[in-house]
Amino acid sequence: MKKFFTTLSNIWKIDDLRVRITNTLLFLLIFRVGCYVVLPGVNPTTLTHETSKEGLTGLLNLFAGGAFSHASIFALGVMPYISASIVVQLLGIAVPYFAKLQKEGESGRNKINQWTRYLTIGITALQAIGYLKSQITPDQMLIANPYFTVLNMFVLTASTMFIMWLGEKITDKGIGNGISLIIMVGIISALPGAFLSEFSSRNGGAGGLVTFLVEIVVLIAVVMFTVLIVQGTRKVAVQYAKRIVGNKQYGGVRQYIPLKVTAAGVMPIIFAQALMFIPATVAQFFPKAASNGVLMSLSDILHGGTMCCLPC
Repeated sequence: MKKFFTTLSNIWKIDDLRVRITNTLLFLLIFRVGCYVVLPGVNPTTLTHETSKEGLTGLLNLFAGGAFSHASIFALGVMPYISASIVVQLLGIAVPYFAKLQKEGESGRNKINQWTRYLTIGITALQAIGYLKSQITPDQMLIANPYFTVLNMFVLTASTMFIMWLGEKITDKGIGNGISLIIMVGIISALPGAFLSEFSSRNGGAGGLVTFLVEIVVLIAVVMFTVLIVQGTRKVAVQYAKRIVGNKQYGGVRQYIPLKVTAAGVMPIIFAQALMFIPATVAQFFPKAASNGVLMSLSDILHGGTMCCLPC
């Protein structure tokens, strides 16, 4: 533990690292403040601030740091940018033009980033309309439609681009991995409230304080194991053949290629969850459709028959 605090002290003494850490904290603070700025034209007194959303909306609310349920200007978070990045990566496999850009080095990456930004704007505009139509009720609006929808479509689109800009600034001026840090901050923002709620529940008789401490220990162990797996690498031995050039010998050394145990990280799990929530989410938007029963049956199969997102 002493070595840990010594390392932190040494990091803070390095001017460049201190500036980068400070910049990162300031950018993340801007993001968290924006998560509580309500959309223009929305009556904040009518918001329920429900954080226990289910299905795909609950997943989006988790990644957005609660901004989705707060009707915030950052309600869509960085999910449109991530969706656009995935689409562009898939186009690199199917479309020769994008495959050529991926092989052009720095200039190709700049063009791909430009196309990703353009696609992000389109995806955000469509998602903004869906969000406003499905999550904002008429009694919460202070501005009549369609002015409310048009105004906030531009606000949500600009806010998502601003979050993307914050992520790029954290990558350039901060400690790196800006988009990942924004997602992480959004997820852990609910952690203090969850701890307090769990403590109150356990201290009130549901297991007692000992059960709460056991849960904390198990949580720490799970986090440590997850970090161990994510950071774990397997060294594949590579033996180079010997070459004799003149009077000198080259090669013949044994080196290793480090391969990550989980190269994809947690992204497959995240997208698998999102796909599982799609049938129930679509059924919510069309409760009177003839196919609603089929969608809910499919949702029950995907969730083991234990989930229902529609009121009975």
